Amino acid sequence: MRPQDAEGSGATAARLTGRRVTGERTLSATLTEVTLDGGQVVMVKRGDGPGAAQAEAAGLRWLADAGAVPVPAVHGHDPHRLVTDRVPQGRPKDTAALRLGRDLAALHAAGAPAFGAPPPGGPRDAYIGRAPMRNADGTDWPAWYAEHRVLPYLRLAVDDDTVRPAEAAVIERVCERLPELAGPAEPPARLHGDLWNGNVLWGADGRAWLIDPAAHGGHRETDLAMLHLFGCPHLDEVLDGYQQAAPLADGWTDRIGLHQLFPLLVHAVLFGRGYAEQALGQAEAALAR
Repeated sequence: MRPQDAEGSGATAARLTGRRVTGERTLSATLTEVTLDGGQVVMVKRGDGPGAAQAEAAGLRWLADAGAVPVPAVHGHDPHRLVTDRVPQGRPKDTAALRLGRDLAALHAAGAPAFGAPPPGGPRDAYIGRAPMRNADGTDWPAWYAEHRVLPYLRLAVDDDTVRPAEAAVIERVCERLPELAGPAEPPARLHGDLWNGNVLWGADGRAWLIDPAAHGGHRETDLAMLHLFGCPHLDEVLDGYQQAAPLADGWTDRIGLHQLFPLLVHAVLFGRGYAEQALGQAEAALAR
């Protein structure tokens, strides 16, 4: 074992920032707030698996490179931990939500080399939350989405008896019909990839910041579907801002459930049967259209 493998969060922050640590506060099993000399506060996050810290660091840098949505600056990472700036938090505001929508449109428009493309310097074998997520390139979104985002988690859920075989057949039929259900073809967008409400921080500076990405090239409607799935303050204003900057294709609201199949199945694998039932409901609704 290398010495840094067993060090604490404060020691990691000192090593990766080159600054002296004056205090630290544990926030959770994986997150520590560390104060550096001069008063700057950084966050030290322990990765959930091999390559997780590398994937998140690469994702944050890729999102930052778009110059669109604010994200915490990365100070460094090692095989186990990631050190970023802390975002001083404020309260959700409709003006910040409207800007978030415009910023998300700009982020998506920054594009990606392919569907499934990882951020530069990021691993192909990445994560969404605590679940492994394989980034494999594709040129056709329906085929890529079925093969690399829906079916892998469906198989895991069936293996765990979280999804029953008859239910899996319904979701598989949706995958077969994706070419006709997916709407107009779109170029690969630069996605946050895990855009639920908990990964949107309403900053004290009056802007909405994004954290904890599972960044990859994908369909822009996927990020918006994730915001719908778990709710977001001032969501109507977020969508208004997005539509002002980059109008979505006709019928996009009918496709929200298709894009939610991926996160719902991930949650079924991680958290159980309730999410499997939600995924089945969305699949049945898609087939009924």
